[in-house]
Amino acid sequence: MNFTDKLLAARRRNKSLLCVGLDPDPGLMPKVSLLEFNKAIVDATADLVCAYKPNLAFYEALGIDGLKLLQKTIEHIPANIPIIGDGKRGDIGNTTKAYAKALFVTFGFDAATVSPYLGFDSVEPFIEYKDKGVFILCRTSNPGAVDFQNLVNAQGIPLYEAVARKAKEWNIQGNIGLVVGATYPDELKAIRKLCPEMPLLIPGIGAQGGDLASAVKYGIDVQGEKAIIAVSRQILYASQGKDFAQAARHSAQELRDNINKLVSQIIR
Repeated sequence: MNFTDKLLAARRRNKSLLCVGLDPDPGLMPKVSLLEFNKAIVDATADLVCAYKPNLAFYEALGIDGLKLLQKTIEHIPANIPIIGDGKRGDIGNTTKAYAKALFVTFGFDAATVSPYLGFDSVEPFIEYKDKGVFILCRTSNPGAVDFQNLVNAQGIPLYEAVARKAKEWNIQGNIGLVVGATYPDELKAIRKLCPEMPLLIPGIGAQGGDLASAVKYGIDVQGEKAIIAVSRQILYASQGKDFAQAARHSAQELRDNINKLVSQIIR
């Protein structure tokens, strides 16, 4: 089963477009071990999500122990739920081959986030894994995105749109998606129109202030699918007490249900 099939299967089984980011921050967590925390979050939300997304930085910052934690977390996630390795990798050919092997073979992620800044040869080694998803950074959710992503070329096309166009051109294997922040709804709308069939990974809801209704309206495809609404802190740290897992479940279920209501209003 390739990434898109696995994603859609999880989406339909759990009736969910919600992706939980597994980004454990010891400064925000209750007093439990990192592995216990991750396992509890997964156990509490596995029937409510279409995917999980560990951000590699939170694990790499812990050194070897963090990488072991990442592997054990991956092993604990049910096999029928796709896992997106959020590392935003991108480098020259040989290095990117090693990055792709690390994420797709060594750790076994179903998909990865990739930076297109170095061009096609920096993305190609990821794309060559035909059954894996490759989410190319297009319009990121952070405020500083405007520093470069709004720059306009000689044809009057902003950089984020040029990235979307190139991604569409590169999508011969049918395994490319785009990262588009919920904090930029107009751009999200334009990118979905340009790439109607691509999966879109949409961060920025919750702590970053993105609007959920706009993210759903402009992110879903014509079937009401292929939008992956990624939320981390709002769910992970719904409580810092002993009830953290139950609170995370409540937050995830509320978000999942709100997303479904919005989808049902659009897809009739």
